Amino acid sequence: MQRLIFLSGIGGLGLATLLGLGTWQVQRLAWKADLLETIQTRIAATPVDVPQAPSETADRYRAVTAVGELGAQELHVFWVTKEAETGYRVISALETEEGRRLLLDQGFLPAADKDTPRSPGAVSVTGNLLWPDEGDWTTPAPDADANILYARDLAYMADQLATEPVMIVARSLTPETSVTPQAVTSVGIPNNHLQYAITWFSLAFIWAAMTASFLWRSRAKSEG
Repeated sequence: MQRLIFLSGIGGLGLATLLGLGTWQVQRLAWKADLLETIQTRIAATPVDVPQAPSETADRYRAVTAVGELGAQELHVFWVTKEAETGYRVISALETEEGRRLLLDQGFLPAADKDTPRSPGAVSVTGNLLWPDEGDWTTPAPDADANILYARDLAYMADQLATEPVMIVARSLTPETSVTPQAVTSVGIPNNHLQYAITWFSLAFIWAAMTASFLWRSRAKSEG
């Protein structure tokens, strides 16, 4: 009898753990859905002036507008589009009418056009603030000689272009340039918590069935 009680306790503990993990994923599902709604609301909102002291928590994805002078120096971030076209995201300094220097992600440039001269000048930009979460320990270091980066590292880019570590990702530029804007979207943000929840609850069901079967057989043997 003590053995059956012990095994029941182990089975119950395992079941509680699996159900707890499934419940946690349901809570995460609701959290992620709310987060995605907030992000989409910010992206689609009426553009405002760039805040004086923007923060990643309060202003990430915020729709903004700015007018200024586009710097001549560019940084090129290696990029592959959804259509599998290779090229670069073009990052420049934008000196606003108020005298601020901000990073501007102008958009995508095909690899063949990397060395084609582009003229700096006055521009009006509408876009979104972004603090990219790109790169890890496997990401190659920037190739300064070839002017190729492999992630949009705000600190590095701001240092190279002498700007604030604040980046606008262009949705539109006036006048238009040879660079194609790549607007910020929420499409690439995963929300897999429903699948995770189903997995944990399925494992809980299997665990409960196996535990019940094992206890039934063990009790039958003890009584026999």
